[in-house]
Amino acid sequence: MAAKWIEALTGSLEQKKQYKQHMARVEALPEPYSSAAKALNRYFTYYGGFTDGDTLITMIGDHADLWERAAVDGTPVRDVVGADPVDFAETFARAYSGKQWLDKERTRLTKAIDDAARADEGTGA
Repeated sequence: MAAKWIEALTGSLEQKKQYKQHMARVEALPEPYSSAAKALNRYFTYYGGFTDGDTLITMIGDHADLWERAAVDGTPVRDVVGADPVDFAETFARAYSGKQWLDKERTRLTKAIDDAARADEGTGA
């Protein structure tokens, strides 16, 4: 009973466990892969805005897989991310199209503009 109450406040304990496991995998990578993966993960937290824990966990796990494979193969960091690391990070994150915190505001903005346009039509302006 207490676990469900705690999860209602803090989110899934299983997802937290998985997240920590994925981050430990990133931490265990040799350099320079670990530094690059950590930098991208930090960017994901700012850019992604995910509200769906399952989507975030899947993305972070896939991201760890990518860097583990690059380390095993000896693929240079620039060959993984390309010339524009921001574009790489944003494209990678967009591939995981879960709910984002901004979705609610997008809906609210669209509704407000639709309501304003209907009011404008009613005034004959």
